[in-house]
Amino acid sequence: MSSQRSKGIRRRKFKVPSLPQQLAHINVNAAGIDIGAEQHLVAVPAGRDEVAVRAFGAFTAELVALADWLAQCGVTTVAMESTGVYWIPLFELLERRGFEVKLVDARHVKNVSGRKSDVLDCQWLQQLHTYGLLRGAFRPPDEICVLRSYLRQKEMLVQTSAQHIQHMQKALQQMNLLLHNVVSDITGVTGMKIIKAILAGERNPEVLARNRHGCCHHSEATIAKSLVGNYRDEHLFALRQAVELYEFYQSKIADCEQAISEQLTSYPDATDGEPPAPTKQSNPSARIRSGVDMRKLLYKKSGVDLFAVPGLGADTLLTVTSEVGFDMSPWKTVKHFTSWLSLCPGTRISGGKELKKRGKRKANRAAQAFRIGAATLGRSQTALGAFYRRIKARHGGQHAVTATAHKIARIYYTMLTQGSAYVEVGQKAYEQKYQERRFAQLQRQARALGLQLVPC
Repeated sequence: MSSQRSKGIRRRKFKVPSLPQQLAHINVNAAGIDIGAEQHLVAVPAGRDEVAVRAFGAFTAELVALADWLAQCGVTTVAMESTGVYWIPLFELLERRGFEVKLVDARHVKNVSGRKSDVLDCQWLQQLHTYGLLRGAFRPPDEICVLRSYLRQKEMLVQTSAQHIQHMQKALQQMNLLLHNVVSDITGVTGMKIIKAILAGERNPEVLARNRHGCCHHSEATIAKSLVGNYRDEHLFALRQAVELYEFYQSKIADCEQAISEQLTSYPDATDGEPPAPTKQSNPSARIRSGVDMRKLLYKKSGVDLFAVPGLGADTLLTVTSEVGFDMSPWKTVKHFTSWLSLCPGTRISGGKELKKRGKRKANRAAQAFRIGAATLGRSQTALGAFYRRIKARHGGQHAVTATAHKIARIYYTMLTQGSAYVEVGQKAYEQKYQERRFAQLQRQARALGLQLVPC
């Protein structure tokens, strides 16, 4: 009976809807490349060639053949993963050939688990890029990339130079020469004079203590006590080599700074004027070791006095400039800029409930530079310094550094986009304005409760 009824039931025919517009092919001429150390796997749209996936080596001749094959297949846009530094030669070659290249974070492109292979990776990249589901990473213009390479080379040299300072301290400690207890920096004027005298053969502690600079806090007698030790040949040999290597790296750092200043000078000028006179709150560290006045140079190239912002010195501004440049057009608003820096709170919401406010963790050198600048404002008698101390009292130092770095980044973005100057209002004006905001908030709360505030 049931079978007879089932035979009499008419099956309704449903019309299969067409794909929505957002799932239509956006980049029909897209290709995907899986980057490797020895070979690159490339996937093009089906039907463009007999084989849709090909492997190319990492040699320059094979990279040129890869670009020729993409052009032959009619590809106009390419997506590739940012794997180490292996993508850089191919990226630059494809850009020179006129392709639109998108550099994609490998963490954002996850394949189906259990089907991991290089062929599937490049095909998956090509498919996602075809539907416009990939977002390319920010890469500054080529002239800014050159400046960035110089800055990163200098950073590597500074780190290596710091290791040799540790070697110098170790050799002195092994001879029980406690120089680091009486001078704040053994590579300063007093420290280097004493070390050079020791390497020249001087062993009398009173004579060595005469190299004390007038600004040194400890007296000659205290310094002489720290220089009584056991001078052994093997430790003196290690100290000599550490000093020579330290001075060698310092000379290379000076060469990097010279190249940095020459690269900045080659950029077009945004203004021909001179920067305004520095105020008491301005950062005094406007010169680098090569003697170039970065305040004047960056003012000519950017058109604004970025040194007027508390916390922004020469090294900090050079790092930020080498990472983002002076053109803020890649970020639509200041919120996009701070989000790219990972300096804004997170937006983890589920079921209408906010889960976490902590921002995403991201290795960003520009954000790190802003954080370093913010950390120097702990005792600053400025509005930003007062803001830092207020946040630190409520949430701790880590949150205060992030919040102040976020504020400095907003000021940096606004100055470059609007061409406005930074006006320092001072600590007292900031605290008075904060008290007014707090009083207005208390008044609103009192009115909501049907109460009225009465001054004492």
